[in-house]
Amino acid sequence: MTATLAADSATVTTAAQNLVQNVDWLAIAPPTIAAVVGLAVLVADLFVPERNKALLGWVSVAGLAAATLALLPLRAGDRSTFCVVGDPSACSYTVDRFTLVIQFLVLAGALLTALLSVTAVKETRLPAGEFWFLLLSSAAGAALLPASRDLATLIVALEVASLPAFALVGLRRGDRLSSEAALKFFLSSVAATAVSLMGVSFVYAATGTVHLTRVAEELAHVPAQFDGLATAGVALTLVGFAFKTAAVPFHFWVPDTYIGAPLPIAAYLSVIGKAVGFTGLVLVTVIAFPAYSDVWGPALAVLAALTMTIGNAAALRQSPDRDHSAVRLLAWSSVGQAGYLLVPIAAAAYSDRDQIGSTVAYALMYAAVNLGAFAVAALVGRTTPRHRISDYRGLYARRPLAALSMAFFLLCLAGLPPGVIGLFAKVTVFQSAVDAGLGWLAVVMAVNVVIALYYYLQWTALLFRAPEGEEAGEAVARGRVPAPVSVAIALTGLVAVVTSGAPQIVLRFASTGLFQ
Repeated sequence: MTATLAADSATVTTAAQNLVQNVDWLAIAPPTIAAVVGLAVLVADLFVPERNKALLGWVSVAGLAAATLALLPLRAGDRSTFCVVGDPSACSYTVDRFTLVIQFLVLAGALLTALLSVTAVKETRLPAGEFWFLLLSSAAGAALLPASRDLATLIVALEVASLPAFALVGLRRGDRLSSEAALKFFLSSVAATAVSLMGVSFVYAATGTVHLTRVAEELAHVPAQFDGLATAGVALTLVGFAFKTAAVPFHFWVPDTYIGAPLPIAAYLSVIGKAVGFTGLVLVTVIAFPAYSDVWGPALAVLAALTMTIGNAAALRQSPDRDHSAVRLLAWSSVGQAGYLLVPIAAAAYSDRDQIGSTVAYALMYAAVNLGAFAVAALVGRTTPRHRISDYRGLYARRPLAALSMAFFLLCLAGLPPGVIGLFAKVTVFQSAVDAGLGWLAVVMAVNVVIALYYYLQWTALLFRAPEGEEAGEAVARGRVPAPVSVAIALTGLVAVVTSGAPQIVLRFASTGLFQ
């Protein structure tokens, strides 16, 4: 009896030991650093006197820089943690080439946002501790998402990235536009997330698992009686991520949210928010749902066509003299650009999953130049707070470097030389559609690229026209350029110029397997 009890005890002890896992702290370091620094800033805010609140911003910038540098030891990739006992292929957190590229995009983008925010937080009297905590928390969630390899972690990461963003949009207390934007953003996002959660529950009911690799295996052999349930689950799961990408018809929140949010947060949403959405779409479609590519492939192709068309058409209608027209145009432009980013993901359903490398290459280009455009908008908005496109008339005469930078960013977005990286990125996306046999989608894209040329070139030409009012020009010229804003413009401009001179730095992702 004693021997039996001892044997049973040993068996239980062994089973318990098998359930204990070693956490790969190096693999999870990037999002962990951002989260820890965010908590530290929130606590420090309680003790730092008001006159020293600016230090919290610089601590946040340093934290995001450290999180970005933490990617260097992970360059080889091929690390996983939080895996199922006995099945090392089913892990909740995986670091591969795709993870590293997206984490770099997210953390570097958040770092540039932080630089733009250092001055904005002080000048607009935003609560410093709350602002930096929310920004770092959102960045941590956004960095977690590309490494997530199960549906539960994906949804949690999506919400960790999104919930702080709602508060950031509405952080300007007493501002009607800010409160309205935050409420609209929150309600529409919650509805999209609820639909996605229902989809995830359907997928789990049909497969009995949440790990992406296991979901893919089970969906390939799903019983006939569960096929309708699985199809509905696949379609509904995509909704939350499509909302984050601002894909039509989930785009209606974008213009008002960008206008109501502090300008650095609008820049953050336009880049990091989209990166979160596209990353989620790539992971669930390419890794988890390849067996149902006949469901999500045509759906994403139609979404891409609608998104680029409606986004560019709305951008074309913006009046230069209307208040907030510059931000509105950038908002609608980001919707149009989202359509281009969807094309390679849709193409992956018809050919192979390496097509998504074109999305990654395009996203890297878009992140740099769009953040740069918002950085120049933040500079101009310091002296012309109405944020009209007409405020940029004669900018070259007042601030030549800012005007040249803005012109280069707009030409990159348009895909015109000397913005070579924008041109080549569009070519890779166009090629992915052609290779997948989506000729009609390639034609729609080509038409939209031509439409977008009009409003990008119109804005670019305005930068170099003679100023209308000498007095207004002198007022703008007297404004001092904050060092953090100058650094943000310089960094994004440098990235755009270097990648235009050597586009292979970015475009190599379009021709190599990111999940290998």
